Amino acid sequence: MPPKKLTTFQYTKVAGLKHKFGAHVSTAGGVSNSVLNARNIGANSFALFLKSPRKWDSPPISKEEEDEFKRLCDLHGYDPKTDILPHGSYLLNLANPDSEKADKAYGGFLDDLQRCEQLGIGLYNFHPGSSLDSDHSQALKRLAGKINEAIAATSTVKIVLENMAGKGNLIGSDLQDIKDVIDMIDNKDRVGVCLDTCHAFSAGYDIRTEELFDKFIEKFDAIVGKEYLCAIHLNDSKAPFAANVDLHQKLGLGFLGLEVFRVISNHPRLEGIPIVLETPVGKDETYWGEEIKLLESMIGAKADDKVVLEKSEELAKLGEKERKEHMNKYEKKQETKKRKDIKAAAALGGAKKKAKK
Repeated sequence: MPPKKLTTFQYTKVAGLKHKFGAHVSTAGGVSNSVLNARNIGANSFALFLKSPRKWDSPPISKEEEDEFKRLCDLHGYDPKTDILPHGSYLLNLANPDSEKADKAYGGFLDDLQRCEQLGIGLYNFHPGSSLDSDHSQALKRLAGKINEAIAATSTVKIVLENMAGKGNLIGSDLQDIKDVIDMIDNKDRVGVCLDTCHAFSAGYDIRTEELFDKFIEKFDAIVGKEYLCAIHLNDSKAPFAANVDLHQKLGLGFLGLEVFRVISNHPRLEGIPIVLETPVGKDETYWGEEIKLLESMIGAKADDKVVLEKSEELAKLGEKERKEHMNKYEKKQETKKRKDIKAAAALGGAKKKAKK
């Protein structure tokens, strides 16, 4: 195991900050290194993978790593119960209509939850999955059933469902899906929701201004329930509004723009919960440190703040070329879909005429 060293950057963790900004950091070299990686970018919360997100089997967390993780959390002021939000494997689909595949997914899911409890982590975030062309309501029942099984097999960790960007078979793009699943959970104290800004925007929930974001939160409260909001994933969107495409972008460079992140930096409902960046930074995690400091700098700023407006314009210009490229792709896709729909409608009309004859 490599030696644990605290690399020194210009970033510092801000003690006592009400808004706990952080990022999804690397665990390379051991899960305990995630704590140092979070500390190095000045994060007040953080996310991590507890094992490879693209493999079914991973070695267990050793007692040495467990102890070091807990020691570093205590040393650097992270409460694992409230400040850390592990992300589940991308392979998981608890709603799979194939019982054998669903059981395999459940095994990986339960293993993640047990790793959380081994490390003293109180929250676990995952994607709700897909109905895979099966009946959607039945898929929601299968998902809720597996969550109930997992809650019964564990003790403390809260299972956090994430809203999604896509449509069709995906579960969670519509807030009603999340509500329906939670309604079927026996122990509702053990379930919560993480709202992803990119996913919400791409799914058709416009959150670009303070008024629109407040309306979205009001809608969440009315449909799902305010008591279930446990975390936020902060991402701008490379895809335009309601594109149903999950493409994360750096803050201010995408179609969302910087204003919603100023709103989030000042929203009283979001105090005390993990607010985690998943913006695309490649291997340069120090960029997240810059974004965290940007978010912290907007605390107390109003919509007409001169410095924020200048920064918003600067970032928008940086992302202008990429936004145009993605808008062109989206418009071409929509045009192709329109032509296919017209052709299909014409074919259906012709078939109906033949049938009448």
